[in-house]
Amino acid sequence: MQANRIEIVVIEDEEDILELIEYHLEKEGYAVAGFLSTRKVEQFIEEENPALMLVDRNLPGMEGSAFVAYLREVGYDIPVIFLTAKDQDIELEEGFSAGGDDYICKPFNPRELVLRIKALLKRSGILQKQERLKYKQLTMNISKKKVYVNDSPVSLTNLEFSLLHTFMKNIDKSLTRDFLRQEAWGQEGEGVNDNAVNVAVNRLKNKIDPQNDQNYFHPVWGVGYKFY
Repeated sequence: MQANRIEIVVIEDEEDILELIEYHLEKEGYAVAGFLSTRKVEQFIEEENPALMLVDRNLPGMEGSAFVAYLREVGYDIPVIFLTAKDQDIELEEGFSAGGDDYICKPFNPRELVLRIKALLKRSGILQKQERLKYKQLTMNISKKKVYVNDSPVSLTNLEFSLLHTFMKNIDKSLTRDFLRQEAWGQEGEGVNDNAVNVAVNRLKNKIDPQNDQNYFHPVWGVGYKFY
Protein backbone atom coordinates (compact mmCIF):
# COMPACT_ATOMS: atom_id res chain seq x y z
CA MET A 1 0.00 0.00 0.00
CA GLN A 2 1.36 3.45 -0.85
CA ALA A 3 2.48 5.56 2.08
CA ASN A 4 -0.61 6.08 4.25
CA ARG A 5 -2.94 6.08 1.24
CA ILE A 6 -5.65 3.48 0.89
CA GLU A 7 -4.92 1.48 -2.25
CA ILE A 8 -7.73 0.04 -4.39
CA VAL A 9 -7.39 -2.48 -7.20
CA VAL A 10 -9.78 -2.03 -10.14
CA ILE A 11 -10.21 -4.84 -12.70
CA GLU A 12 -12.23 -3.57 -15.65
CA ASP A 13 -11.72 -4.55 -19.29
CA GLU A 14 -13.27 -1.38 -20.78
CA GLU A 15 -10.56 1.26 -20.75
CA ASP A 16 -12.91 4.26 -20.70
CA ILE A 17 -14.77 2.90 -17.66
CA LEU A 18 -11.47 2.01 -15.97
CA GLU A 19 -10.20 5.58 -16.52
CA LEU A 20 -13.47 7.02 -15.19
CA ILE A 21 -13.23 4.94 -12.01
CA GLU A 22 -9.55 5.81 -11.56
CA TYR A 23 -10.36 9.52 -11.94
CA HIS A 24 -13.09 9.54 -9.29
CA LEU A 25 -11.16 7.41 -6.80
CA GLU A 26 -7.93 9.38 -7.16
CA LYS A 27 -9.95 12.56 -6.71
CA GLU A 28 -11.07 11.14 -3.35
CA GLY A 29 -7.44 10.57 -2.37
CA TYR A 30 -7.17 6.83 -2.98
CA ALA A 31 -4.23 5.16 -4.67
CA VAL A 32 -5.55 3.14 -7.63
CA ALA A 33 -4.05 0.20 -9.51
CA GLY A 34 -6.00 -0.57 -12.69
CA PHE A 35 -6.01 -3.85 -14.62
CA LEU A 36 -7.78 -4.81 -17.87
CA SER A 37 -7.84 -8.52 -16.93
CA THR A 38 -7.06 -10.74 -13.96
CA ARG A 39 -3.54 -11.42 -15.23
CA LYS A 40 -0.87 -10.30 -12.75
CA VAL A 41 -3.48 -9.21 -10.20
CA GLU A 42 -2.70 -12.01 -7.74
CA GLN A 43 1.00 -11.15 -7.86
CA PHE A 44 0.17 -7.49 -7.29
CA ILE A 45 -2.06 -8.00 -4.26
CA GLU A 46 0.50 -10.35 -2.74
CA GLU A 47 3.23 -7.70 -3.04
CA GLU A 48 1.21 -4.55 -2.34
CA ASN A 49 -1.57 -5.71 0.04
CA PRO A 50 -4.30 -3.32 -1.22
CA ALA A 51 -7.33 -2.50 0.90
CA LEU A 52 -10.16 -3.30 -1.53
CA MET A 53 -10.91 -4.56 -5.04
CA LEU A 54 -13.47 -3.47 -7.63
CA VAL A 55 -14.05 -6.35 -10.02
CA ASP A 56 -16.02 -6.50 -13.25
CA ARG A 57 -17.75 -9.82 -13.88
CA ASN A 58 -17.31 -9.84 -17.68
CA LEU A 59 -13.55 -10.14 -17.98
CA PRO A 60 -11.36 -11.76 -20.64
CA GLY A 61 -9.71 -14.99 -19.56
CA MET A 62 -11.08 -15.75 -16.10
CA GLU A 63 -14.56 -14.43 -15.29
CA GLY A 64 -14.61 -11.96 -12.38
CA SER A 65 -16.57 -14.00 -9.83
CA ALA A 66 -14.52 -17.11 -10.64
CA PHE A 67 -11.35 -15.11 -9.97
CA VAL A 68 -12.67 -13.86 -6.64
CA ALA A 69 -13.74 -17.39 -5.68
CA TYR A 70 -10.20 -18.55 -6.48
CA LEU A 71 -8.69 -15.79 -4.32
CA ARG A 72 -10.94 -16.80 -1.44
CA GLU A 73 -9.90 -20.45 -1.84
CA VAL A 74 -6.20 -19.62 -1.60
CA GLY A 75 -6.72 -17.45 1.47
CA TYR A 76 -7.11 -13.82 0.38
CA ASP A 77 -9.79 -12.01 2.39
CA ILE A 78 -9.50 -8.61 0.69
CA PRO A 79 -12.95 -6.91 0.46
CA VAL A 80 -14.50 -7.05 -3.03
CA ILE A 81 -17.17 -5.00 -4.76
CA PHE A 82 -18.46 -6.40 -8.05
CA LEU A 83 -19.14 -3.72 -10.66
CA THR A 84 -21.00 -5.30 -13.56
CA ALA A 85 -23.89 -5.34 -16.01
CA LYS A 86 -24.93 -8.77 -14.70
CA ASP A 87 -27.97 -7.73 -12.68
CA GLN A 88 -30.23 -10.77 -12.63
CA ASP A 89 -31.04 -12.26 -9.22
CA ILE A 90 -29.19 -15.48 -10.01
CA GLU A 91 -26.14 -13.48 -11.13
CA LEU A 92 -26.15 -11.38 -7.97
CA GLU A 93 -26.37 -14.57 -5.95
CA GLU A 94 -23.41 -16.00 -7.87
CA GLY A 95 -21.36 -12.90 -7.08
CA PHE A 96 -22.03 -13.01 -3.36
CA SER A 97 -21.54 -16.78 -3.24
CA ALA A 98 -18.14 -16.32 -4.89
CA GLY A 99 -17.02 -14.09 -2.04
CA GLY A 100 -18.17 -10.62 -3.05
CA ASP A 101 -18.98 -8.13 -0.27
CA ASP A 102 -21.08 -5.72 -2.34
CA TYR A 103 -22.53 -5.45 -5.82
CA ILE A 104 -23.04 -2.38 -8.04
CA CYS A 105 -24.80 -2.70 -11.38
CA LYS A 106 -23.81 -0.78 -14.51
CA PRO A 107 -24.47 1.94 -15.44
CA PHE A 108 -23.42 3.26 -12.05
CA ASN A 109 -23.38 6.60 -10.27
CA PRO A 110 -19.75 7.50 -9.42
CA ARG A 111 -20.84 9.16 -6.17
CA GLU A 112 -22.68 6.03 -5.08
CA LEU A 113 -19.59 3.99 -5.90
CA VAL A 114 -17.42 6.22 -3.68
CA LEU A 115 -19.94 6.03 -0.82
CA ARG A 116 -20.17 2.24 -1.03
CA ILE A 117 -16.38 1.99 -1.01
CA LYS A 118 -16.20 4.15 2.11
CA ALA A 119 -18.91 2.07 3.80
CA LEU A 120 -17.11 -1.20 3.04
CA LEU A 121 -13.74 0.19 4.17
CA LYS A 122 -15.38 1.33 7.40
CA ARG A 123 -16.97 -2.09 8.00
CA SER A 124 -13.64 -3.78 7.39
CA GLY A 125 -11.89 -1.48 9.89
CA ILE A 126 -9.51 0.04 7.33
CA LEU A 127 -10.80 3.61 7.55
CA GLN A 128 -10.44 3.60 11.32
CA LYS A 129 -6.78 2.59 10.92
CA GLN A 130 -6.22 5.42 8.45
CA GLU A 131 -7.73 7.97 10.85
CA ARG A 132 -4.85 7.47 13.27
CA LEU A 133 -1.16 7.76 12.40
CA LYS A 134 1.56 6.69 14.81
CA TYR A 135 5.30 7.24 14.60
CA LYS A 136 7.80 7.04 17.45
CA GLN A 137 6.32 9.19 20.25
CA LEU A 138 3.74 10.85 17.98
CA THR A 139 0.08 9.95 17.51
CA MET A 140 -2.18 11.86 15.11
CA ASN A 141 -5.95 11.54 15.16
CA ILE A 142 -6.79 12.79 11.69
CA SER A 143 -10.56 13.09 12.04
CA LYS A 144 -10.38 14.93 15.39
CA LYS A 145 -7.28 16.95 14.42
CA LYS A 146 -5.48 16.10 17.64
CA VAL A 147 -1.79 15.34 18.21
CA TYR A 148 -0.26 13.52 21.16
CA VAL A 149 3.36 13.18 22.24
CA ASN A 150 3.77 10.21 24.58
CA ASP A 151 -0.05 10.28 25.02
CA SER A 152 0.04 13.93 26.15
CA PRO A 153 -1.95 16.35 23.94
CA VAL A 154 -0.04 19.03 22.05
CA SER A 155 -1.77 22.15 20.77
CA LEU A 156 -1.04 22.83 17.09
CA THR A 157 -2.41 25.44 14.72
CA ASN A 158 -4.24 24.20 11.62
CA LEU A 159 -1.14 24.94 9.56
CA GLU A 160 1.13 23.04 11.94
CA PHE A 161 -1.25 20.10 11.96
CA SER A 162 -1.30 20.01 8.14
CA LEU A 163 2.47 20.31 8.04
CA LEU A 164 2.97 17.43 10.50
CA HIS A 165 0.39 15.33 8.63
CA THR A 166 2.33 15.88 5.41
CA PHE A 167 5.59 14.80 7.03
CA MET A 168 4.02 11.72 8.67
CA LYS A 169 2.58 10.60 5.35
CA ASN A 170 6.04 10.87 3.79
CA ILE A 171 8.42 9.51 6.42
CA ASP A 172 12.06 9.28 5.31
CA LYS A 173 11.39 11.09 2.02
CA SER A 174 13.06 14.29 0.88
CA LEU A 175 10.27 16.86 0.59
CA THR A 176 10.77 20.09 -1.30
CA ARG A 177 9.56 23.37 0.13
CA ASP A 178 7.27 23.68 -2.90
CA PHE A 179 5.67 20.35 -1.98
CA LEU A 180 5.24 21.46 1.64
CA ARG A 181 3.66 24.73 0.49
CA GLN A 182 1.26 22.85 -1.75
CA GLU A 183 0.29 20.25 0.87
CA ALA A 184 0.21 22.33 4.05
CA TRP A 185 -0.68 25.84 2.85
CA GLY A 186 -2.73 24.91 -0.20
CA GLN A 187 -3.74 27.87 -2.36
CA GLU A 188 -2.24 30.30 0.14
CA GLY A 189 1.18 28.70 -0.42
CA GLU A 190 1.91 30.87 -3.47
CA GLY A 191 2.66 33.82 -1.22
CA VAL A 192 4.81 31.87 1.23
CA ASN A 193 8.59 32.19 0.83
CA ASP A 194 11.23 29.63 1.79
CA ASN A 195 12.06 31.41 5.04
CA ALA A 196 8.41 31.21 6.15
CA VAL A 197 8.48 27.46 5.52
CA ASN A 198 11.63 27.15 7.63
CA VAL A 199 10.02 29.14 10.46
CA ALA A 200 6.88 26.98 10.39
CA VAL A 201 8.95 23.79 10.52
CA ASN A 202 10.98 25.11 13.47
CA ARG A 203 7.82 26.09 15.37
CA LEU A 204 6.40 22.62 14.78
CA LYS A 205 9.64 21.02 15.93
CA ASN A 206 9.65 23.09 19.13
CA LYS A 207 6.15 21.88 19.94
CA ILE A 208 6.50 18.15 19.26
CA ASP A 209 10.19 17.70 20.13
CA PRO A 210 11.37 20.76 22.12
CA GLN A 211 14.54 19.08 23.42
CA ASN A 212 15.28 17.58 19.98
CA ASP A 213 15.41 14.13 21.61
CA GLN A 214 13.85 12.46 18.58
CA ASN A 215 15.56 14.62 15.96
CA TYR A 216 12.62 14.30 13.54
CA PHE A 217 13.51 17.03 11.06
CA HIS A 218 16.57 16.92 8.84
CA PRO A 219 17.34 19.72 6.36
CA VAL A 220 18.15 18.50 2.86
CA TRP A 221 20.52 20.97 1.22
CA GLY A 222 18.97 22.67 -1.80
CA VAL A 223 15.73 20.70 -1.45
CA GLY A 224 13.82 21.03 1.80
CA TYR A 225 13.36 18.60 4.66
CA LYS A 226 13.29 14.92 5.50
CA PHE A 227 11.28 13.59 8.47
CA TYR A 228 12.41 10.37 10.17
